[in-house]
Amino acid sequence: ETEPLTCRKDVSDCNEEDCKENGLLVRTTKPALRLVENGSKVHPSQGDKGEAAQISNGYSGVQSSLPCKGQQQLIELEDRETWSKKIDFLLSVIGYAVDLGNVWRFPYICYQNGGGAFLIPYTIMAIFGGIPLFYMELALGQYHRNGCISIWRKICPIFKGIGFAICVIDLYVASYYNTIMAWAFYYLVSSFTAQLPWTSCTNAWNTGNCTNYFSKDNVSWSLHSISPAEEFYTRQVLQVHRSNGLDDLGGISWQLTLCLLLIFTIVYFSIWKGVKTSGKVVWVTATFPYIILFILLVRGATLPGAWRGVLYYLKPDWQKLLATEVWVDAAAQIFFSLGPGFGVLLAYASYNKFHNNCYQDALVTSTVNCVTSFVSGFVIFTVLGYMAEMRNEDVSEVAKDTGPSLLFITYAEAIANMPASTFFAIIFFLMLLTLGLDSTFAGLEGVITGVLDEFPHVWSKHRELFVLGLTIMCFLGSLATLTFGGAYVVKLFEEYATGPAVLTVVFLEAVAVAWFYGITQFCNDVKEMLGFTPGWYWRVCWAVVSPIFLLFVTCSFLSNPPELRLFDYTYPYWTTVVGYCIGTSSIICIPIYMVYRLIITPGTLKERILKSITPETATEVPFGDIRMNAV
Repeated sequence: ETEPLTCRKDVSDCNEEDCKENGLLVRTTKPALRLVENGSKVHPSQGDKGEAAQISNGYSGVQSSLPCKGQQQLIELEDRETWSKKIDFLLSVIGYAVDLGNVWRFPYICYQNGGGAFLIPYTIMAIFGGIPLFYMELALGQYHRNGCISIWRKICPIFKGIGFAICVIDLYVASYYNTIMAWAFYYLVSSFTAQLPWTSCTNAWNTGNCTNYFSKDNVSWSLHSISPAEEFYTRQVLQVHRSNGLDDLGGISWQLTLCLLLIFTIVYFSIWKGVKTSGKVVWVTATFPYIILFILLVRGATLPGAWRGVLYYLKPDWQKLLATEVWVDAAAQIFFSLGPGFGVLLAYASYNKFHNNCYQDALVTSTVNCVTSFVSGFVIFTVLGYMAEMRNEDVSEVAKDTGPSLLFITYAEAIANMPASTFFAIIFFLMLLTLGLDSTFAGLEGVITGVLDEFPHVWSKHRELFVLGLTIMCFLGSLATLTFGGAYVVKLFEEYATGPAVLTVVFLEAVAVAWFYGITQFCNDVKEMLGFTPGWYWRVCWAVVSPIFLLFVTCSFLSNPPELRLFDYTYPYWTTVVGYCIGTSSIICIPIYMVYRLIITPGTLKERILKSITPETATEVPFGDIRMNAV
């Protein structure tokens, strides 16, 4: 099945029956241009233009029109879209990996888990878990040149359900992640005033508990005091006071709906034409945050009390290293920061040139991502130190806010009380928007590439319409997060829709590649692309360490489900059940497809299993200006 069949006769003696016997198993049903030894092209016959006869093992049988004396036939295939420049790919991957979580999640997890001591488990988990998985996905996507669904035909067909699960997870992420950007957009629009609206307690949304301790008057901070920034966030932007919880979400905020509609409009016109357009947009969305981070870092370092925040951020607590939770948090942080398992790395790498050095790309982009997380901590904690100085409190009291609240309450309040507050507020929320946008581009591109590669006969000529339908579906799916209780929905999806589901997906992906496709075959694929074979370190990580790393984090999460609480609302027990149902709804695609695959495959149970774990089609490997099928 892997060698061209030879024939005892010359082409002049080869009758129709012989030619049927001397067919070559190729891995495409598209018309192909035959190339003879001297390189001259022979146009496809009318018969070749028709559909190829399907062989029972999934290969396509195409009649040979060449002499049958052991010549290897080469096939010229339709070129796949590629990045205009290498830098477009790098910026897109960096923009995807560096998102809002780098700004709010890493600094919080770092100081919560031992400060500078946390960098030890973080680095270890990155070296032995995160970066190998990151490299693996880039190599898989670049070699097989397919999205997250159809790529499994070339690796291990029975695991194709992983691709469908990835698409469902990406849609869940799109339904809540963009809402956080809508909040940032609301803040951005509100920042175009001489006095920022979250600096005073004289607005219509303020309550009697509003206390502005930055005012010139002597103000005492009591147990029930609420800062104007917190009331602006909770009562004006989110309006959570108009909801009683997940069982009573209330109406839809029309202001946030307009903000989200504008965001999805930007997203659509950035990705509708493919990587040729999104690769240009990321020149702004991926580089702008670094300019702003640098400006905010310099400004934060010059604030009074900044050193207190930096000391609190980095002061090591070595005893924390003995706690299992610290290692679990380190593993989870590096995994979700680099972002394997969302189909994005597969999709982006599939548009690379075949011999692109994805090994170097993996090291560069993952390093940039980790360094960005670390530097973001200084940006956040210099300002928290300033806040502690102004409040005359300890930094630990100021740094109680976590997640989005750290940005939209604590950091926003600090900015509001700086000189030139309007300018810094505008650039800060612009930075949050750009951080989120290129991550959204990436997540949707993972779905788009996966579906278009799986159903090219349906959508390949209608990408714009498909992208339009997808963005509309994501917008409608986000409506629940735009209600007055939408923040509770965002928190629920953030904890359950992605966490355990993505970990399970990548665990199965690592097992399928290392143990079913074969670590030796995978390393041979890498050698074909890069010219060198991955060393023993990468082999051990892919085959053993990374799967154990993923299993460790998954089991830790499932054994200790998070107790959700947001503001003054404690999530009832039934929300945990709903959360696990949401997470399971994506993973269930994997066993369902396995059963379906075994049912439709002919033969005995053993034959069905063997056929289902054997690649149906192989990958076309470049040979000069053409591509040839190689196993």
